[in-house]
Amino acid sequence: MSRSVLGFDRLAALVLGLVLVAAGAAAAAWGLGQLTRVWAGAPQSLSTAGAGDVYGQSWWPGAAAAAAVVLALLGLWWLLAHVPRRSTGPLRLAGSDRSGALAVDGSSAAAVAADVLTETPGVRSASGRVVSDRGQLVAEIDVTAEPDADLAEVAAAVDATGAQLAQVIGRDDLRGRVAVHVARRQRRGSRVH
Repeated sequence: MSRSVLGFDRLAALVLGLVLVAAGAAAAAWGLGQLTRVWAGAPQSLSTAGAGDVYGQSWWPGAAAAAAVVLALLGLWWLLAHVPRRSTGPLRLAGSDRSGALAVDGSSAAAVAADVLTETPGVRSASGRVVSDRGQLVAEIDVTAEPDADLAEVAAAVDATGAQLAQVIGRDDLRGRVAVHVARRQRRGSRVH
């Protein structure tokens, strides 16, 4: 979620909260007969008869339709703004300056690192990508190992590949997350080297 959306959410929550607190306090004061102490022009009773006349006006259907469209578009924008976006795009590398920018596609580098892991004996498959998770850059690698794989060997390969990936991407803010899943059954025709 972007900072502007977060700022809008906080401002909207503050305004709505203040309106609700004020309305609740006014309703409580009115119910206790104390509203006239704060607001001298406070009515003693309310009538909704005037509101019923508005529905009969010629401009009402158009105004209601316009308000509905504006509210629907605002609601759609708000929902889309809250969809989590985990992709990172090109990552700017150290050495970038005014003369030029150096960038790397982090997900492609993580996918290649996952391909390297599939060459490890006992690793059935692996996939990798770089995402933004709660404001941090995270290289995620998912590994599926055969049931009879040597997990110490798989862990050593994961460590070595992770170190190489960090070196290739060259960013100090890159974090790593590796999930190793062990397959339930041995794949037919597969063998551990």
